Amino acid sequence: MLTGKQKRYLRAQANPIKPIFQVGKTGVNENMVEQIGEALEKRELLKVSILQNCMEDKDTVAEQLAEGTGAEIVQIIGNNIVLYKESEENKQIELP
Repeated sequence: MLTGKQKRYLRAQANPIKPIFQVGKTGVNENMVEQIGEALEKRELLKVSILQNCMEDKDTVAEQLAEGTGAEIVQIIGNNIVLYKESEENKQIELP
């Protein structure tokens, strides 16, 4: 579980990052969760964009992605979700 100070730090780190995944009409599926998990292992911090044609609620999508990848939800702002998961091999972000 992330503390408030750690979340603030991660939000600042995530600000310039562009979303690299998009959740569309089909919602969250196994393949997407697997790919986001692999990307989190390499990057630790990433943004996921939710398209307007997505039928599911953004909070539900965020929960599904976090549960499936074992990541923490840092922030849900607009239609973007910021996820963080500490990397096993490629540790880059040092939390305060």
